Amino acid sequence: MKYINFFFLFLLFLMSCKSQQNEIKYEFIKTDNEWREQLDQMSYLVLRKAYTERPYTGKYDNFYEKGTYHCAGCDEPLYSSSNKYNSFCGWPSFDKEISDKLVYDVDYKLGYPRTEIKCKKCGGHLGHVFNDGPKETTGIRHCVNSAALVFKKS
Repeated sequence: MKYINFFFLFLLFLMSCKSQQNEIKYEFIKTDNEWREQLDQMSYLVLRKAYTERPYTGKYDNFYEKGTYHCAGCDEPLYSSSNKYNSFCGWPSFDKEISDKLVYDVDYKLGYPRTEIKCKKCGGHLGHVFNDGPKETTGIRHCVNSAALVFKKS
């Protein structure tokens, strides 16, 4: 009986962790094969399978040119270089996004809730948001995978 109760509690927990992804209709839609053809392997894994690059390996971690960071999946502008800062976490960090370009979801992949960020246009996984950003601006840190981004110089 104890195991049956545990099983039902576990099922209830899993059902409460359901992602919003099934409820959102993205403007930019492709098949899995089309994404594989368009993206390099790491960008595909990050954007479409929610993988994470190893820290300090992404091309935009210590990159500070002036311009705009776009989604590598659909070319939607997501972040301005004026909002990028070095958080020393190993991934590009921004204190805010370009207005109304992201979707926020809850990710339980590590066993606890984290705020996942996705491109609003194509649904590509970008990274996560944390509340340890610069206090003098937003206090928010958007921790983004370089493989999810394409930089365009101003």
